[in-house]
Amino acid sequence: MLTILRHSISILLLPFLVVVVVPYWLLTAFTASDSRWVDSLTIAWLSRFVGGVFFIVGLALFSWCVTLFARVGQGTLAPWDPTRNMVLVGPYRFVRNPMISGVALMLMGQALFWGSWVMAIWAGIFVLINHVYFVLSEEPGLQRRFGEPYRLYKANVPRWLPRIRPWTGK
Repeated sequence: MLTILRHSISILLLPFLVVVVVPYWLLTAFTASDSRWVDSLTIAWLSRFVGGVFFIVGLALFSWCVTLFARVGQGTLAPWDPTRNMVLVGPYRFVRNPMISGVALMLMGQALFWGSWVMAIWAGIFVLINHVYFVLSEEPGLQRRFGEPYRLYKANVPRWLPRIRPWTGK
C-alpha cells in the first residue's frame, strides 16, 4: 500500500501536472491567441489521429517505465524518491530517458490533436527543461550513485534518440 502511495504522489506531482494541469491551463488561458484545427479540414482529422496515436504510445511508454522503476529500480520517478537499482531493461536498453520521451510524446500528441501552437511551445519547453536538468543534475547524480556501471551505460546508450539495436551490457 505504501509503494502505491509513493508512486501515486510522484505521478500526481510530476507528469500529471505536466500533461494534464498545465495543458488545461494553456488551452483555456490562451484560447483567443492560440491556433485550433478547423473541423472541416482533412488535415485536422489526420493530425488528430496522429496526435491520438502519439498520446497513446507516449502513455504506454511512460506507464511501462514507471512499472520498471517500481519493480526493477525499487523506487519512483521522483527525484526525492529515486530508484535504488539501475534500470537497464525494456526501453532503457534503447534510450536512457524513455520516460521523458513518453511524456514528450504525450505533449506532442496533444499539440497535434488540438492544432495548438501554445501546446507545441509547451512541449518544446518541457524537452528543453528536461535536457538541461538531465545534463546538469540527473546524470551527474546517477554517476555518483552507480559509478562505473552507469558510465558504461551512458557511453553506449543515447540520451534521447534510441539505438537501433538494444544494448546488452557488453
